[in-house]
Amino acid sequence: MKPFKKLLVPTDFSAPSNAAVQIAAELSRRYEASMTIINVYEPTTYMVPDGFQFYTQAQLESILAEFAKALIGAKREAESAGALNVTTQQLEGIPSAQIVEFARIGDYDLIVMGTHGRKGFEHALIGSVAEKVVRSAPCPVLSVRAR
Repeated sequence: MKPFKKLLVPTDFSAPSNAAVQIAAELSRRYEASMTIINVYEPTTYMVPDGFQFYTQAQLESILAEFAKALIGAKREAESAGALNVTTQQLEGIPSAQIVEFARIGDYDLIVMGTHGRKGFEHALIGSVAEKVVRSAPCPVLSVRAR
């Protein structure tokens, strides 16, 4: 088996995502692979009356600043767990599509991502980003559930 050299770790800062960061950090250390942690902000796309905003510009900037801080925290966690050459990036769009496209363009060897393990009605209602990524990813995907 070819060793992994580029790992992509999408995060939504949940417990499963944090577990995925830890596992990816171990793989990074073991294979001396670089690691990129990304977060995808999905803008609200509901039909609203003309001129109505869900967030003011200041609120949106505050939300994105919190994501940036959380990405820095995830990077520190990965580095303290032994990950090498960790970078982060904030993206915007539909999470599954952005993850797959980022992996394709970046020529990543492995995507390591958390999954919430939803079932039944909750899965049907919310869907699964991890499941969508598995179906269309250009490389293997390791899905991780929090304990």
